[in-house]
Amino acid sequence: MKIVDARVIVTCPGRNFVTLKITTDDGVTGLGDATLNGRELAVASYLRDHVAPLLIGRDPARIEDTWNYLYRGAYWRRGPVTMTAIAAVDTALWDIKGKVAGLPVYQLLGGRSRDGVTVYGHANGETVAEVLDEVARYTELGYKAVRVQCGVPGLPVTYGVSQDKMFYEPAAARRPVEATWSSEKYLRMVPELFAATRDRFGPDLHLLHDVHHRLTPIEAARLGASLEEYAPFWIEDPVPAELQEGFRLIRQHTTTPIAVGEVFNSIWDCQQLITEQLIDYIRATVVHAGGITHLRRIFDLAALYHVRTGSHGATDLSPVCMSAALHVDIAVPNFGIQEYMRHTELTDEVFPHGYRFADGYLHPGEEPGLGVEIDEKLAARYPYDPAYLPVNRLLDGSMHHW
Repeated sequence: MKIVDARVIVTCPGRNFVTLKITTDDGVTGLGDATLNGRELAVASYLRDHVAPLLIGRDPARIEDTWNYLYRGAYWRRGPVTMTAIAAVDTALWDIKGKVAGLPVYQLLGGRSRDGVTVYGHANGETVAEVLDEVARYTELGYKAVRVQCGVPGLPVTYGVSQDKMFYEPAAARRPVEATWSSEKYLRMVPELFAATRDRFGPDLHLLHDVHHRLTPIEAARLGASLEEYAPFWIEDPVPAELQEGFRLIRQHTTTPIAVGEVFNSIWDCQQLITEQLIDYIRATVVHAGGITHLRRIFDLAALYHVRTGSHGATDLSPVCMSAALHVDIAVPNFGIQEYMRHTELTDEVFPHGYRFADGYLHPGEEPGLGVEIDEKLAARYPYDPAYLPVNRLLDGSMHHW
């Protein structure tokens, strides 16, 4: 069996997605997600102009060799564009391997380690009262875990708070929206949010919160300490992870669990955080960390150091990636939780899939491969629409982390 075609499909059924479709000489096809939010066309070009021509004639069964061919064979390694492109190829090849074997991909990864994949949804609102109503809606849908994000008094906009509560999409403008930020105001608000949520919903509901890289280590330590009595499942991305030693300071001052890694591209990005046990959950994901092959390496390393998985799962991951994530989640021994932001009905029509949600769990499909297809005729009706993520400034106008 040989690869005879590798084609890049860009579509925007409500938001932009990049998909790689690989076809073999036997007519078997595989899909890989190549979406990099706000930089989609950079990956599309990398695949179309540099990677796809190299795939023609290769044996699709040699997944490990192909991964190393694209990684070690490129002098300019790593980075979000390169690793997202490699992820697309890797994921598509796993899809093909599952179809050839007649098995869902998770069976090729060792089979089930659990019956279902625990997921969390996003409850948000301008006020604490609005957030509590959204938490109630998610619990009624059967969620056992909910991320809570609230507007900060005195700030016009806040990360994670949206008009469309179910289909939050931050990349929504032709130029980056400029938001403003105050860590002082934020640090006063978050404990109030957790106190009110625990008071209404009790101790059994898992509560998560995303800081989105905005604090210093000592500020993050203060936040973690102030939330301990409310037993958060985790606080996510408390500080930018470029300075990984900063997490050591957080650890010294709080037992609140820490999750990080959705912007990581490789095992080397998180090696220190994992081996020094500075985090509790690693949030790397299939599309941005080199595909199923490399993500499994990251998760296997994490398992040695009592770090569990908590993969990114926002709407900038297409159903192709969500399905791939579920096949990994159901198989790895150190699974923790999976983020699950629902796609719109239109996105689901473009990417029909077999995975399903029931009683707080996602279940991967039992179809051979990943269990996801792409309706190319429908996809062609929705051309690329430029959209940027916001940027962030402090109240005095200084640039800050978004």
